[in-house]
Amino acid sequence: MIKKGLLYSKDHEWLKVEGNKVKVGITDHAQDQLGDIVFIELPSVGDSVSKGEGFAVIESVKAAADVYAPVSGTIVEINEELLDAPETVNNEPYDGGWLVVIQLDDEGELDDLLSPEEYQTFIEEE
Repeated sequence: MIKKGLLYSKDHEWLKVEGNKVKVGITDHAQDQLGDIVFIELPSVGDSVSKGEGFAVIESVKAAADVYAPVSGTIVEINEELLDAPETVNNEPYDGGWLVVIQLDDEGELDDLLSPEEYQTFIEEE
């Protein structure tokens, strides 16, 4: 399932643009590939992230995977509910399963992301 109105990265993160901030999570495709998520390590509020660098870790019964920053900026909010209920990412990847909110350093980086249609094509070709 791919949700309209979002942007996507080739590392399987989704972004919801909210002014100069973006809410970030992993896609339904990514959570499906990981399987049952059992632990999530999130950054701290105030941390700076650079586009392309790992900023969180998601562990499932199958594997551990880094989550890569789709944009550069500052973490202004984390989804603390995931620390006690990481399986929320499996159940609601686009709603309650969001990971962080990033205040953008450069809105131009959004131009490098994929539309829902482009992301659908990308995962079909993987």
